[in-house]
Amino acid sequence: MAKTASRNLTTGSPTRLVIGFLLPLLGGLLFQQLYNMVDTLVVGRFLGMDALAGVGSTSSVNFLVLGFCIGICNGFVIPVAQKFGEGDEAELRRRNRVWAENAARASGMANSMMPMMNAVGYLQYVIIAVIGGTMAIAGTPNLGLTGMNTLTLGMIASFLTLSRGFTNPISQISNQFNSIVTALAGASRIFAFMDAEPETDDGYVTLVNATEENGMLAETDHHTGLWAWKHPHGDGMVTYTKLAGRVVFDHVDFGYTPDKEVLHDITLYAEPGQKVAFVGATGAGKTTITNLINRFYDIADGKIRYDGININKIRKADLRRSLGIVLQDVNLFTGTVMENIRYGNPAATDDECIAAAKLANADHFIRMLPDGYNTVLKGDGSGLSQGQRQLLSIARAAVSDPPVMILDEATSSIDTRTETLVQSGMDKLMEGRTVFVIAHRLSTVKNADVIMVLDHGRIIERGNHAKLIAEKGVYYQLYTGAFELE
Repeated sequence: MAKTASRNLTTGSPTRLVIGFLLPLLGGLLFQQLYNMVDTLVVGRFLGMDALAGVGSTSSVNFLVLGFCIGICNGFVIPVAQKFGEGDEAELRRRNRVWAENAARASGMANSMMPMMNAVGYLQYVIIAVIGGTMAIAGTPNLGLTGMNTLTLGMIASFLTLSRGFTNPISQISNQFNSIVTALAGASRIFAFMDAEPETDDGYVTLVNATEENGMLAETDHHTGLWAWKHPHGDGMVTYTKLAGRVVFDHVDFGYTPDKEVLHDITLYAEPGQKVAFVGATGAGKTTITNLINRFYDIADGKIRYDGININKIRKADLRRSLGIVLQDVNLFTGTVMENIRYGNPAATDDECIAAAKLANADHFIRMLPDGYNTVLKGDGSGLSQGQRQLLSIARAAVSDPPVMILDEATSSIDTRTETLVQSGMDKLMEGRTVFVIAHRLSTVKNADVIMVLDHGRIIERGNHAKLIAEKGVYYQLYTGAFELE
């Protein structure tokens, strides 16, 4: 059904599609105006001016209600259409460019139609006034409800007022033209989204709770704090690998589209407990690498291994469960501070959430809130500073206790003083974990075990802070301010 609707909306001449939407609306508006003219004429003639004023005021209220309903319908299309725009950056830009071009054309047509319709209405007014005045001066007989009468200037004035109603439907159509075109574009996106194939997951390696006895891992049905990869093999054998957090990229190539690669021959490894930092200009491929670890995209060539297991074999839900992410933009929800922290691990107790907050250096400011951990945050936590929001995000990541952390420019939007506090919380969180850090501020990656400098999807330098400074390459120039990241 969805595919049929999509074809009906997205194929054929645009003019025919628009006309198909306009005709029912035009018919309805014409009928409404005819009804209003007859209603006004009858009420004004037989019931008097008071009744006529009541009818007029009721019509105004009806028009406002109708406009409010149309506004809600038009506004609903936009956020739904925007949801379909989620995807890779290149495709999103292409779709936005096409939308902008179509919106500009629709707006131009709509804005040109309104003056044209107004001109037609004024021209009609002049023609009726000239012809009616000529007929009144000549004493032309006129058939009315009371019989044959002489056409008077009062009759002409009344008819002039009523005649304006004939052009109102067309004027309203012109006002809605842009909305109709926008609705067509939004509908095509919605149906295309409905027709899209769901994300496939062929992984069969799962993450399970485990116990260890005499160096042997065994699966258990309760939480032990020890995790293992359950790997079934073709011969029926099942092996268990301890979740340690070792990540290896082996000659990885990747492109959002087949004709354009954005990562070229990426080779790196991160041992358990290591801190790996990515440095480079915007578009160098830093975030893309972390997206590949989460399997938001599948690579074109090469291998990515997690604890020695090809990540294509790991079920996506289990893979992402083992990863913690702290982003630059923090998303908080309406609820208590405790509930926002527990979002990282729904099974966490209050004591575990408080311990995570202390680890993130968030406990102090939380206890100063009106109701402490029970303080209700509205919306996206607008009552908190950016630094406080970031500390809550770190506490949320801490309570999930993942072996691998991804920090994507978590301190780029806060001041230096707050950065020190946030960095201290992140350092505590990173202890004993494999960490991937993306940062524009080089002060946050000085203590990294290895720093990768990327440029146009390639690793051009690698080493720790001291080694890269000694080489006096790109990293040295960035650190000393010889040039800045874009």
